[in-house]
Amino acid sequence: MFLAYNHRYLRLVGAEMLNLHRMRLLVELSRRGTIGQVAEALSFSASTVSQQLGQLENEAGVPLLEQVGRRVRLTNAGELLVRHSEGILQQVERAQAALAATRSDIIGEVRVATFQTAALALIPRVLEEMNFRHPDLTLYLTEIQPDSATSALQAREFDLILGEEYPGYDQPQVTGIDRKMLFEDPMRIYVADKWKPNRDRKELADFADVPWILEPKGKPARDWAETACRAAGFEPRVRFESADLLVLARLAETGHGATLLPDLVWDGYHPQAQFVSIATKPVRNVYTAVRTGAEARPVLVELRNILVSVCDRRADIAI
Repeated sequence: MFLAYNHRYLRLVGAEMLNLHRMRLLVELSRRGTIGQVAEALSFSASTVSQQLGQLENEAGVPLLEQVGRRVRLTNAGELLVRHSEGILQQVERAQAALAATRSDIIGEVRVATFQTAALALIPRVLEEMNFRHPDLTLYLTEIQPDSATSALQAREFDLILGEEYPGYDQPQVTGIDRKMLFEDPMRIYVADKWKPNRDRKELADFADVPWILEPKGKPARDWAETACRAAGFEPRVRFESADLLVLARLAETGHGATLLPDLVWDGYHPQAQFVSIATKPVRNVYTAVRTGAEARPVLVELRNILVSVCDRRADIAI
């Protein structure tokens, strides 16, 4: 028995054909846990996903799912097919990348997801560079919360993501994702003069009595900030919350409290308050990620190279 490939199907000779699209749905089910979540992520109805998985079971000739209460879970055969499907889908990515490399130009479309500060500070320069080098390439950009970006990349909603990782909150290595560091982004206290009488506040612990302005609970940045404050010996008294870092910056510089912000915020935005460095010198890691197998796709190689170039040319923040 051997594998044969034809268009969107793989076939074990002597068995039914296995549809690549349905195999992808099975992989997504293994990652997301419920048919409803798969349907939402891929913009299908739940009934369509169930129907497609049922057809995949017929193609496989063995049960792939079993009912557990109101949910389904993978059988041993289903888990086996998921492992093979992940490898097959990566090979398809590599084949597409190899075919694209035979072209002398970079054309088509590329979909990028990013977080707010990178969208403000880096993406305009990246777009200028891409438009100059490859005018026939269309780049689609979406701002997305970093904590949902990896699953969106796996679901093929995007081709590349710009991600962030806060100190002490290392993200687990995800199978099927090729990740590369771009740069380290220092984190510092940002606070108005009214909270720094005689400039005697020099450490994080010195701001224990100051109101704090942080991201909402549950966000990695908030978790890190609270952990840092507790390590300094106090529980931050959070008065204001926002997922928009520019809102945090504006509230801080108008005297409503202190906040903790990465330096990338100040690329193109003139600070009007004061900075206080933290003794432990924490940094936020900024990285790019693509699906394994697609890392050799010429447009993604070029996009990553341009991002590195743009980051290298960033002006140092003057304090």
